[in-house]
Amino acid sequence: MFAVIETGGKQYRVSEGDVLRVEKLNAEVGDKIVFERVYMVSDGDNVKVGSPIVEGATVEASVTKQDKAKKIIVYKYKPKKNYHKRQGHRQPFTEVKIESIN
Repeated sequence: MFAVIETGGKQYRVSEGDVLRVEKLNAEVGDKIVFERVYMVSDGDNVKVGSPIVEGATVEASVTKQDKAKKIIVYKYKPKKNYHKRQGHRQPFTEVKIESIN
C-alpha cells in the first residue's frame, strides 16, 4: 500500500514504515503529524486518485529528527572584474517515519 502526499511544496510517494526527509516542520521529536494533502492512495488493485486530493484520506507520521543537511558552498565569480563571493548554506529538514495510511 502506498500514497502520494504533499508537504513543503513537494510531492512524495510513501509507504508504511518509510523514513523520509521533508522541509522543516514546526514539531518536536516524537510528535505525531497528519498529512491531509493526499493525492493518490493505492493498495495493489484498488487505486484512488483525487481531484486534486482524495477526500477523507490521511497519512500519519511521527517526527524522528530535526536537523540541518550537509553544508553546500555557493560560489559566485565574475572573470576579469576581481569579484569572488563565497557563501555556505545548510538547509533545515525534518525526518519523519510513516506510521499509517488511512
